[in-house]
Amino acid sequence: MSRPFEPTPAGAPSPAWRARLRTWWLLIRGDRPVGILLLLWPTWWALWLAAEGFPPWHLLLIFSAGVWLTRSAGCVINDYADRWLDPQVERTRHRPLASGAASPREALALFVVMMLVAFGLVLLTNTLTILLSVVGAFLAATYPFLKRHTYLPQVYLGVAFGWGIPMAFAAVQGTVPPLAWLLFLGNLLWTTGYDTWYAMVDREDDIRAGSKSTAILFGDADLVAQGLLYAGFAWAMWLVGGRAGLGIFYYVALAVAIVLVLRQFWIARDRARGHCFEAFISNQWVGLAIFAGIAGHYALG
Repeated sequence: MSRPFEPTPAGAPSPAWRARLRTWWLLIRGDRPVGILLLLWPTWWALWLAAEGFPPWHLLLIFSAGVWLTRSAGCVINDYADRWLDPQVERTRHRPLASGAASPREALALFVVMMLVAFGLVLLTNTLTILLSVVGAFLAATYPFLKRHTYLPQVYLGVAFGWGIPMAFAAVQGTVPPLAWLLFLGNLLWTTGYDTWYAMVDREDDIRAGSKSTAILFGDADLVAQGLLYAGFAWAMWLVGGRAGLGIFYYVALAVAIVLVLRQFWIARDRARGHCFEAFISNQWVGLAIFAGIAGHYALG
């Protein structure tokens, strides 16, 4: 027997709109928050270091919301740029643009709206931060197109993901001191490393499709190159601690982060796709450990 008609409650989205919202949620990777954390932790490192403790509430809220918006917008423009590639890759062929659930025009509109909202938040800060945000918007919009032309999109992602660091210092201090650029360098090496794990997941598919990445560039020397990247990251973060005058709490947390990194190499030593992806995911805990060290120093030191 057929079910009786059940009207949609007043104010509730129709089934079609619920499906549309679900598609947009998947397009911005709302179901995969690890990317937000990988962008959030360095931004919070910078805010706490710039403020030498808990930052002003309004800046914490602006930058935290900005992280979510820019990361989400970055996922949208990434899928727009990769709509030729994603259908050829096992892991990405069911994404909304690759599967046809969302249109390219729809994706571009969503990207523009989210970036405009993020820029609106930046307008609540100072002039230097606003100027830096223009560079950040350019980086976010152009990163996804590099994999067609260069083997170093992971390095460019490191620049884009780390741009919140000088912005955070500018917002808090009105300037970008050497400490900010040292932290930026450490984050650049870290991001290049963890995104190389991510690229190793898709390496065979990318080679067949004609895409480029550091995973393809490094080839059989990938684990050695990864070791150099993560060693540089650890050294830069050690120098950050010294320049910022951080105490033992920070260095213990940094040691924990290094142990977590070593575990990544153990997990991914066979280069299996699932293990490389697990190594990538575990970087959220590396970022958290370092944040705990910085925040802990100012709260308890």
